[in-house]
Amino acid sequence: MGQSTRHQPVISFTKSYFYFIFCFFLVYTGADYLFAQNNSSFFQRSDTLNKNRRTAVYITEAALGTAALIGLNEAWYAQYERSGFHSLNDNSQWMQMDKFGHAFSSYYIGKMGMDALAWAGETKKNQLIYGATLGFVFLSTIEVLDGFSEEWGFSTGDVMANAFGTGLLIGQELLWDEQRIQMKFSFQHTAYADNNPDKLGSTRLQQLLKDYNGQTYWFSVNLWSFFKESKIPKWLNVAVGYGANGLPEESFDYSTIPAQPIESYRQIFASIDVDLTKIKTNSGFLKTVFNVFNFVKIPAPGIEYRTNGDFKFHFLYF
Repeated sequence: MGQSTRHQPVISFTKSYFYFIFCFFLVYTGADYLFAQNNSSFFQRSDTLNKNRRTAVYITEAALGTAALIGLNEAWYAQYERSGFHSLNDNSQWMQMDKFGHAFSSYYIGKMGMDALAWAGETKKNQLIYGATLGFVFLSTIEVLDGFSEEWGFSTGDVMANAFGTGLLIGQELLWDEQRIQMKFSFQHTAYADNNPDKLGSTRLQQLLKDYNGQTYWFSVNLWSFFKESKIPKWLNVAVGYGANGLPEESFDYSTIPAQPIESYRQIFASIDVDLTKIKTNSGFLKTVFNVFNFVKIPAPGIEYRTNGDFKFHFLYF
């Protein structure tokens, strides 16, 4: 997506946030209709193809996807001049935090699409073809819209990040038939947003979407999945996270007189985590809730390395 002034977090993260709501909506609505067609529990995945559920999934995806594109066009792109299709190289911006956001969004939108079709009893092949690719298709469609906007531009780097997230999802399903390495997200409020509310958000929700300084993207690895003969708790994960500090780069702290430059550096984290989907429960409702909210990294002790050479221990990091 392109220029140094662009508010990248709004575009990439709003899409994933929208689709988390969509998946929650998909699972928890339409129950009366489906119960009338099927005697099985609404929260239980169908062992065989349930055509009513599959139809509900496809209609819901199409309707909400269309609504999202129309909404983004009216709320976002309509503010800027249209242009001929063009591309911009933004790979060096935001310390690549935006690329992690694209990969994360693509991974989880695809995962929810795949899970929705699994709930409908669709074959694994069709889950991967029509569900797991949902994130890549949707985000790349947004990228094409960027290409026709004077303010933005088609970003090959963004598309590659979308492909990485989808590839991580599909690759593990083909290799292991499960997600042993999951992308996760955590966020904490930072003073940078207070210092620069126009770019980083003036409310907590805006900051969640726009302040890269407070976002951390994790690769959370389930240990038991790799050592199934061990006594390691099935829910225990180890996680490696990536973040950045002092964004946008070359910013100044205007709370001081004169304003002082803000130090920018990358952050690498190591911590422990929980795979909520591996917590034992007989409740179909709780299984669904655990699956939907498993994208959140659990607050836990962690070690941080900063590329300015500093190390820091966090008693509890989120």
